[in-house]
Amino acid sequence: MAAAPSHPFVYIDAAALHSLLPFPSLIQHLRAGLAHPDLSAGIQCPQRVSFPLPTAPSAALLLMPSWCAHPSLPYLALKAVTSFPSNSPRLPSVHAAVSLFSSATGSPLASVDGSALTLLRTAAVSALAASLLASPSRPPSVLALAGAGALAPYLAEAHLAALPSISRVLVWNRTRSKSAALVARIRDAHPGLDVREVDAMDEAVAAADVVSCATGSREPVVRGELLRPGAHLDLVGSFTPAMRECDDEALRRGRVFIDFEAAMEEAGELVGAVQRGVLRRSDVAGTLAELAAGTVEGRRSDDEITVFKSVGTAVVDLLAAQLAYETHVATTKNA
Repeated sequence: MAAAPSHPFVYIDAAALHSLLPFPSLIQHLRAGLAHPDLSAGIQCPQRVSFPLPTAPSAALLLMPSWCAHPSLPYLALKAVTSFPSNSPRLPSVHAAVSLFSSATGSPLASVDGSALTLLRTAAVSALAASLLASPSRPPSVLALAGAGALAPYLAEAHLAALPSISRVLVWNRTRSKSAALVARIRDAHPGLDVREVDAMDEAVAAADVVSCATGSREPVVRGELLRPGAHLDLVGSFTPAMRECDDEALRRGRVFIDFEAAMEEAGELVGAVQRGVLRRSDVAGTLAELAAGTVEGRRSDDEITVFKSVGTAVVDLLAAQLAYETHVATTKNA
């Protein structure tokens, strides 16, 4: 993309983001950005910083900066996340905003709804990995979703955009009312799609070609022994060593890929498997950037099981914010 344009400061809210970042465009943009060797090497992403806040019980402020000086990505982004677990049920406990600046001049360019951006880019990352690891000769037809929280409908939409061969979606959640609501939402958006609830996650795993998990579980919801030959397992929910969405058998049977190196330190499935001697760092086949660039081999056979674990970083926040901002500017100029 072109250098940062001269344009009045803008605020991009959640509704605008959904219009500016349709999944086909966002997935392709992330793939191109991650595959670009100069961009991948040029993006700086320091470790996020967390500050406890005395203003409410267990409240915290997290800051996640990233920047790049490459002419095709001349931006600096700062994502600020607030966590207030004591908020009432009617008020979300996590809020986020992304501030975008020019990395050449430091000029502020945009403020972006960080919660919506996170949902969109997280789902797009999962779908990109699934598309890169899916079998070209045996396209997936059944998607299973574990979890029916805020991210779940985004994961459904992103996978349907990236894998148009999917014709059936199975939904499992511990709270049946939430899974029923998710099924209804997906059906409304895709009237011809076969979407149904399942009583047990085991049932969904045994039937699915792609399994996508977005839960806060501390105990495995996916049993590796049930994964079909050729299945792809997407793990999104865990982001601390205490969280875990699949058992060790899934990692034994699968060829493991990660979004970024941080997954080896933050994802409970991987941290625990290393501690138990089930997995070594050398067993991880590659990162998403390496997959996108083609510098590591993806799926090696139709029957190979692949596992993708993501924890998210500010790198994809920067790329997604770039696409939203530049698309907004281009749309405004053409209006």
